[in-house]
Amino acid sequence: MQRRQFLASIGQFPMLATVGVIPWAARASVTIGDATLTSVSDGSLVLPDTFFFATMPQDELAVIRQSFGITGNQIKPPCNAALLQSQDRTVLFDVGAGQEFMPTAGRLMDDLDALGVAPDDITDVVFTHAHPDHLWGLLDDFGDPFFTQARFFMGRTEFEYWMNPNTVDEIGDARAAFAVGAKRRIDLISDQLNLFSDGEEILPGVAARASFGHTPGHMAFEVRAGSEATMIVGDSIANHHVAFVRPDWASGGDQDPEQGAKTRISLLDQLSHDQTRILGFHLPNGGIGRVIRKDGAYTFVAEAT
Repeated sequence: MQRRQFLASIGQFPMLATVGVIPWAARASVTIGDATLTSVSDGSLVLPDTFFFATMPQDELAVIRQSFGITGNQIKPPCNAALLQSQDRTVLFDVGAGQEFMPTAGRLMDDLDALGVAPDDITDVVFTHAHPDHLWGLLDDFGDPFFTQARFFMGRTEFEYWMNPNTVDEIGDARAAFAVGAKRRIDLISDQLNLFSDGEEILPGVAARASFGHTPGHMAFEVRAGSEATMIVGDSIANHHVAFVRPDWASGGDQDPEQGAKTRISLLDQLSHDQTRILGFHLPNGGIGRVIRKDGAYTFVAEAT
């Protein structure tokens, strides 16, 4: 399905075709043992605010929006993939949107190039989930996988959901194109795809953490070396405003809003208590920072470097 067909299929997004270029997100990096974890920009999304906020209490939401300077009827979240570089491995967490999703995203290859990283340098590709802005950048302009030397990793529950032939009919009209696009891409890498479950160490120092709700099999990943750790949270904590101030509110961006809220609360409680650094796909200033809890409320404090 081409981008124009996709935009037409979901109705809410036709304005995207005329949106100007959005500035790339800031880059941030941290050292974890002998490895370096860097946020890599894929550009930004431009989405109608109703996609996230329609079901939330509007009076309370207005106060939060004002405090964060959120105006207008569009949300423009940055997109931060994660690159883990060690002596023997170059691991990419999520691959961005590619060229078929929306014109403000799909910049990942350029940003990797700016870091001196070529697609063939990637030894492992790990997916948090299979939504378009995390998976569709898998393919080049000819429809072939970019990362020809890589092994691929996806949670078993996530894989089974998108490969289920009933998903495209059950996911709803607004996300039907997601299902078509995910299955086509996963099919192409199935021979190199490694499946895993919650708690498994999928690579040395990289452990999977079930964070279901945004999608049925969404995974976060703890990257650890001794006492140093960073949690790659994907879209389980999908913004720096409402997700922190009111994590209990159901978000329209989650496929299972109730489960998504439970996951957010659990993660934020753990991350603030342990003071584990996070890298969030849609968080600002490169997405790296910490969760601070004060007087019962959570805040994201960025650590852009």
